[in-house]
Amino acid sequence: MNDDPTPTPPSAAPAAGALSHLRVLDLSRVLAGPWSTQNLADLGADVIKIEKPGEGDDTRHWGPPFMPGEDGQPTREACYFAACNRNKRSVTVDMATPEGQQLIRALARDSDVVVENFKTGGLARYGLDYASLSALNPRLVYCSVTGFGQTGPYAPRAGYDLLIQAMSGLMSITGQPDGAPGAGPLRVGVAVIDLFTGLYATSAILAALEARHRTGRGQHIDMALLDVAMAILANQGAGFLNAGNVPQRQGNTHPSVVPYQDFPTQDGYMLLAIGNDGQFARFCDAAGVDWARDARFTTNAGRVVHRAELIPMMSALTRTRATADWITLLEDKAVPCGPINDIGQAFDDAQVRARGLRVEQERWPGAQPPEGQRVNRVASTASPLRLSDTPPTLRHAPPALGQHTDEVLRERLGLDAAQLQALRDQGVIGA
Repeated sequence: MNDDPTPTPPSAAPAAGALSHLRVLDLSRVLAGPWSTQNLADLGADVIKIEKPGEGDDTRHWGPPFMPGEDGQPTREACYFAACNRNKRSVTVDMATPEGQQLIRALARDSDVVVENFKTGGLARYGLDYASLSALNPRLVYCSVTGFGQTGPYAPRAGYDLLIQAMSGLMSITGQPDGAPGAGPLRVGVAVIDLFTGLYATSAILAALEARHRTGRGQHIDMALLDVAMAILANQGAGFLNAGNVPQRQGNTHPSVVPYQDFPTQDGYMLLAIGNDGQFARFCDAAGVDWARDARFTTNAGRVVHRAELIPMMSALTRTRATADWITLLEDKAVPCGPINDIGQAFDDAQVRARGLRVEQERWPGAQPPEGQRVNRVASTASPLRLSDTPPTLRHAPPALGQHTDEVLRERLGLDAAQLQALRDQGVIGA
């Protein structure tokens, strides 16, 4: 592993973020909601994450792997939490208590956005649903993230990424084709439906805020994992809707583009993503073969039809050189080619390092962690949003549970030390 210091990414820029004027109250947990609010936070919004005292977000406990402490030994804090909670401030409030509900309502009164992912109707009993909070703050943009949405026969059901991957058909097109070794439906290696839902939620929130400029009113956003999963079927969904084609699993190959897959090399595998006829012709010229002049392979449509003939020929050819040699050969020919990295190799890639995609933050800059808090330095992947004038900013490391409770309640609600201690004695806020 290269030990050179990681370059400072644009996300470390001191300029105020594009959304630094916004206040976001984050009542969500796990991944979809927190992914959305992290996007808003990276862009400068002040995101207050409400967590249950003593427990916090579920992902704080989803390990191993666990965060190393200052002594290098694993703690009880899972790495998962760090993926989607950067730039937020953690406040522990027990919303099951009337006093806790009152605190959250007070915070919502001067917030711009609320994001929650409770079951449909789950927050109504606490008086924290859209109807209740919008009555206090008509300008509030309120985003509900659920598995199946606010309407329909499945609305009461809990939804999880893996379940939605299965129900949406995504798993049916992911994995090796029937008859191949290891055949069978597979989930994508990350919770892709949660992540896409978070991104769609971010877009919807920004659109609602833009609409508020004209109307002066907020609105309710109904984000459903199933809706998003169906939307991101993209070309596969369009093929069914318009041509009646039900796509099947086909491993790493592409249904409409050839050659666009992994190929064996002398020392492993490489990925070729040849997306047009010009690229295929340049590949053939560089490799010293005349396949681009073969009528079967001259056009992409022909290559798709004759896939079974072309791919074995290509596999035999790609085995004659090492992966690095193929990359060197094709790099200046504008033929998309690359290694199939593991995640460690990916983070050590020269381009990844040059873009500063690994960032590290201190929870307590310039100080040792408080007693009982062994994790201080937290690494995460930098925001990919690169704005020239208002870039993402790094302000807060993924927070310790309740790290900012006193700070936020003093700053936003004007509570003094005696009031905070009284709430703490009642169990309304965390210790």
